[in-house]
Amino acid sequence: MGSVEVVNGTAIVLTNGWLNNIHAKTAHGLLRDSRRFKILGLVDPVHHGNDAGKIVNNKPNGINIFKDIPTAISEVGENPAFCIVGVAMHGGKFPPSLRGEVIQAMELGMSIVCGLHTFLSDDPEFSQIARENNVQLIDVRKPRPANELRFWSGEIYSVKAPRIAMLGTDCALGKRTTGQLLEVACNKNGIKTELIYTGQTGWIQGFKHGFLFDSTVNDFIGGEIERVILECERESSPDLMLIEGQSSLRNPYGPCGSEFLLCGDAKGVILQHAPGRKTFDGVDPPRGLIPPIEEEIELISLYRSRTIAVTLNEENSTDEETRTYQTQLEQKLSIPVVRPLKEGVDRLLPYIREFITAGK
Repeated sequence: MGSVEVVNGTAIVLTNGWLNNIHAKTAHGLLRDSRRFKILGLVDPVHHGNDAGKIVNNKPNGINIFKDIPTAISEVGENPAFCIVGVAMHGGKFPPSLRGEVIQAMELGMSIVCGLHTFLSDDPEFSQIARENNVQLIDVRKPRPANELRFWSGEIYSVKAPRIAMLGTDCALGKRTTGQLLEVACNKNGIKTELIYTGQTGWIQGFKHGFLFDSTVNDFIGGEIERVILECERESSPDLMLIEGQSSLRNPYGPCGSEFLLCGDAKGVILQHAPGRKTFDGVDPPRGLIPPIEEEIELISLYRSRTIAVTLNEENSTDEETRTYQTQLEQKLSIPVVRPLKEGVDRLLPYIREFITAGK
């Protein structure tokens, strides 16, 4: 990531009409837990006039949605320090339809935070406007130089705190969200826990430890996983580390997950799954069909890691369908199957405690 002076303060979030779908997952994360920024409001031309929590979780949270940036500033009664691009598009490309709003925000004195692969600081017009208005262009995914990256050394085997990888059967399933809920639940119940972020939203939310997996040169991914785990143990001394997963072990668009099991030596897995999603996101059948979850659990076991629980994403499923699937899968697998957004994750705590004790 580029040079940044101060990265915390008040912010508004741009969602460009996509607040109620998968493209706004960065905004969704900020609405659930924002430790770096105080979110004053969202700007969305489709959903304005609503409470943001009502749209995302059907639970009002007091964060309002405005039709444009001037209205947001007028209604919240102050000029935010930051404007966050709250969307994550396929390929990480910047949506041209947001260009005008980003320029307007800079002209009103806001620094821009963007987690896409399109680097705003490489855009001549954006850079000039940022200079003229003395604001920052914060490209979260801008890679660090190779000479600052770590190669895997094996020092991971000295780390005492047990690790659980939050893996999924596909991308964009809510792995980070479930990890975030579990981190909060563990800490509330006396298990000192850190969530290690591996994507741009985790950094934007303000979690202490992590790195950006998909903007790291491949040779150094294992070493960077090792680095942040060592750093987490040294600086935070947790009882447990939860590692945010990315994509899935077998998604052909971006197979990922073995790195956390091998390089991060995570012996536990919580596996997120959407029974209503039949194909990998963006991949057509028949090659894009998501394999049975039992196969995924078996594959994880071949890495010598244990699936502790399954957590469900409920997209494309009715409440009754999800409850039936949950009951049947739990009976079949003999491990807990949980609906995080409906039930919370407290039912997992005894299994987490057992995993921690077994690792000592």
